[in-house]
Amino acid sequence: MDRAHRLVLEYERNEEGARRTVTSLPGNITTPVITDPDTQPALQFLGGLVRMRARAADTAGAYALLEHTGERGYMSPLHLHESDEETFLVLDGTLRVEVGNDVRSVGAGALALLPRGLAHGFVVTSPTARFLTLHTPGGGFDAFVEEAGAPFSGAVPPEAGPMPDPEELTRMAAAHGIQIVGPPLMP
Repeated sequence: MDRAHRLVLEYERNEEGARRTVTSLPGNITTPVITDPDTQPALQFLGGLVRMRARAADTAGAYALLEHTGERGYMSPLHLHESDEETFLVLDGTLRVEVGNDVRSVGAGALALLPRGLAHGFVVTSPTARFLTLHTPGGGFDAFVEEAGAPFSGAVPPEAGPMPDPEELTRMAAAHGIQIVGPPLMP
């Protein structure tokens, strides 16, 4: 059974002093997580702006939640995640999401859940878009964004900036459990 599905048995004493078993999953969050824009890194990444709303380090590895903002053409190369599911929730604008042979237009309010191991990609097709990605469990994608991205501290959307060398991007992705398997999607 993999780490995400193993149960952990812990023992504690109840009010009467009797021992009782508490069952939990590894990676359970045991303390509150409260972040604000001052503690959430913002990075230029693949031509867009990514705000780390909750990193895997904040959630005991349970998940990572990132907010993306980009203009038409902000995209990912075709890739797959070896050990995490990726969920998109579009807040504003429209994306084209491709998973295998399935191509969908995903607009504001829509959700796309992409299972691990399936090649997928996205591209912003509206003038601008803002969306969340939830990575469960966390630890791969957010660390990749931190390594491949550049810090951003301004208040306006960043310029696209230089794109990483494709070979270097592929190497960085692989170090975080992400396989780049095809070219970037075009709007």
